[in-house]
Amino acid sequence: MPSASTKASITVDAAPSVPVVDSRMAPGGPGYRRMSFALFLAGVATFALLYSTQALLPLVSTDFGVTASEASWTVSAATGALALFVLPMSALSERFGRRTLMTASLAVAVTVGLLVPFAPSIGALVALRAVQGAALAGLPASATAYLAEEVRPKALITAIGLFVAGNSVGGMSGRVITGWVAQEWGWRVAVGTIGVVAVACAVAFRLLLPAPKHFKAGSLRPRVLARTVRDHLANPLLCRLYAIGALFMMIFGGVYTVIGYRLTDAPFSLPQGVIGSIFLVYLVGTVSASTAGRLVARLGRRGSLYLAGGTTASGLLLSLADSLVLILLGLVLITAGFFAGHAVASSSVSHTATRGRAQASALYQSAYYIGSSAGSTMGAVAFHAGGWAGTVSLGLLAILGVVTITVFGSHAARTQSRREPAPAH
Repeated sequence: MPSASTKASITVDAAPSVPVVDSRMAPGGPGYRRMSFALFLAGVATFALLYSTQALLPLVSTDFGVTASEASWTVSAATGALALFVLPMSALSERFGRRTLMTASLAVAVTVGLLVPFAPSIGALVALRAVQGAALAGLPASATAYLAEEVRPKALITAIGLFVAGNSVGGMSGRVITGWVAQEWGWRVAVGTIGVVAVACAVAFRLLLPAPKHFKAGSLRPRVLARTVRDHLANPLLCRLYAIGALFMMIFGGVYTVIGYRLTDAPFSLPQGVIGSIFLVYLVGTVSASTAGRLVARLGRRGSLYLAGGTTASGLLLSLADSLVLILLGLVLITAGFFAGHAVASSSVSHTATRGRAQASALYQSAYYIGSSAGSTMGAVAFHAGGWAGTVSLGLLAILGVVTITVFGSHAARTQSRREPAPAH
């Protein structure tokens, strides 16, 4: 007679296998739209606050009597602080949860945003912007880690593309709103208006974002964090993606930090409101970021990066013309190429990292915003030394770096595939 355990074994073996259902979110599924819109609003608030002074730099220079490179620190301080704090913030998100940290980060950032208009000096303004950037560091890495945990892999690139699209809308709306408001009431009222808009976005984000279902709390021990970071930095593919993100953002930060100075000078001499409206070209970035998933499906990751780099380079060259129409067309191409490249690189990081995703995304965001800080400062210095052609030259060197890294990655992938043994038949 079979024992009870044998009977149980027979019963289990005879039972039909039950397919495992993936409970993560997918397009059309429950919670996906709420999640997408919530993170879209978080992206809007992040970029609107982070770059709130960028379109206003000529007015800041005039108000405080400082040069373009000195005024550019109101942007570089925010992005630099974000780059510095994004890794520690990602560790906190591993312990306390993605949604909790994103909510706290937005709360601090919008509070500081309401204080920025009252800065009495350029030094105080730079300091407040640094605090704001440090607070915003809790958003980017936590958001991509949240998506990697809560969204099905096939929908991940599209979901991250929507978050990046929110970045582009925030960057655009922030600059357009500040441009027109500053033209009538000055840069301080303009920055305060962005703070109020960000408060509304933060409240809606917290109300809409679904509670995480797949988050597992990690350790806050420095040794564990250091080991995770070391493992990521030892991954050649991740390091290449970090470098590509930094180079793309260097171009973007340099171009949009300097473009206001170029268009306020002769022969264009445009008013502040019109200069702010030029940032409507960010809508192109919204489209290119949200379609990154289809682009990768058609061309592959490296093919998409080649296309993004070529588009950005074409825009840089076109912007050299002394025609406002051609300059605008150049900005359209630069924006489309940048956001496509950023969406592809950042989603590839989340796909490549199988553990410690928050740290992997944090390292990408750190490199990305270091690129932004370097681009803002170096772009202003290049503009001061060589005019717009100097800024364009800096951008073309960065594109050369993107292409070189991608070519090297293609060669490394082919070499690796030759070394791998053929599957047994």
